[in-house]
Amino acid sequence: MTKKRVAVYTLGCKVNQYESSSLAWLFQERGYQVVDFAEEADVYIINTCTVTHQGDRKSRQLIRRAVKANPNAFVAVTGCYAQVSPDEALKIPGVDLVVGTRDRAALVDLVVQAVKECAPVNAVSAYANGDQFEEMSVQSIQDRVRAFLKIQDGCSNFCTYCIVPYARGPLRSRQPGRVINAARHMVAAGYKEIVLTGICIGAYGRGLDQDITLAGLIQRLLEIPGLGRLRLSSIEPHDITPELVEVMSSSKNFCRHLHVPLQSGSDAVLKKMGRKYTAWEYLRLVDVLRENMPGLGLTADVMVGFPGESEEYFQHTFDFVNKTGFSGLHVFKFSSRRGTAAAGYDQQVGPALKDERSRKLIRLGKKLAARFASSHLDRSLSVLVEQPVPGAGGFFEGHTDNYIKVLFPGQAALVGKVVQVRAEKLQGTIITGRIIDRQDEGFNSGYVE
Repeated sequence: MTKKRVAVYTLGCKVNQYESSSLAWLFQERGYQVVDFAEEADVYIINTCTVTHQGDRKSRQLIRRAVKANPNAFVAVTGCYAQVSPDEALKIPGVDLVVGTRDRAALVDLVVQAVKECAPVNAVSAYANGDQFEEMSVQSIQDRVRAFLKIQDGCSNFCTYCIVPYARGPLRSRQPGRVINAARHMVAAGYKEIVLTGICIGAYGRGLDQDITLAGLIQRLLEIPGLGRLRLSSIEPHDITPELVEVMSSSKNFCRHLHVPLQSGSDAVLKKMGRKYTAWEYLRLVDVLRENMPGLGLTADVMVGFPGESEEYFQHTFDFVNKTGFSGLHVFKFSSRRGTAAAGYDQQVGPALKDERSRKLIRLGKKLAARFASSHLDRSLSVLVEQPVPGAGGFFEGHTDNYIKVLFPGQAALVGKVVQVRAEKLQGTIITGRIIDRQDEGFNSGYVE
């Protein structure tokens, strides 16, 4: 009997990537063959994003692409766009099921039920206080190098521009025992780096019936025998506590890289955004982090074109970013989201000005990233080998613990190993070099002169 084929496409963040991997495994466990989205499938799952208008647009494009690829296929739409705009998603011709960001663990059964009903089904339900973390395990192993481990969901910050609290619901934390067990399985399966991910991971522990924080969870994870690298995906400035700094800085297995969203360097804009810090408080935090974690790679999100962002306020942001000296920037343009406070603000910034400011910050970000990478030249760097470089015969790529991308000649047998690479040249923001030693038994975060 021929297996039914399912294809999953992911838009958006690392949390979505984790959840898509889980969905693929759920279908596989029920007898489906998982195929690439470019192949013809019987069931297409589109895991959507709605952070910006572009996310909405791409989600709709992918839905239509799936319908066109096989008009007779079953098309299910899940994720944040589906949660916020279920009726809009269901109106797209060819869509059979809309699920949202809840009840994904039951997606296979929902597909079976929708097939029986022979009519499009809206299975989206609203979040409520008291909702628990939905377990979505990932059992399939692919590259055995880097694994994402979801520990938390939801957000209660309600920044004035952000749709995420509406798409993801209130804070929910995964039980620490389940997190530890999942991490143990990942280590046993051969993963060399685990990345903790969630919507607001700094709030981990809230809503649980036990007294635990993100710092406490990390401490327990670092005690797992055989653990290689442990990394955080992103954390809000106000969630970085002295306890967390101490835990992060005390282990050679914890990666010296943090992504700490900034959004703006203007206090006036930060206040209007509903952010919980001033520019000075953010800078002071950076000083503390760098003092405790030498060599820290620090990246950030920065928004341009927020309503009321004058040329003066933008210049404050530009100067602040330059002064802080990030190792990388994710620059994005304000996108008005229906239902958020900022959607109704006056002094909306025009698209041309947003584009101009975005280009300026992107150029600055590349300059700062190159400066950070170049400071590591002529040193021996610990690099986790990830994969061959496409189209560059014999070259492989990997990242240092502080998230510098490194290219070097190597062999396939080195994938998943930690090697010492002499950093010789800089190409843009990427270091090229040569292997001088293997470091299989240790994951020392530091470099060797």
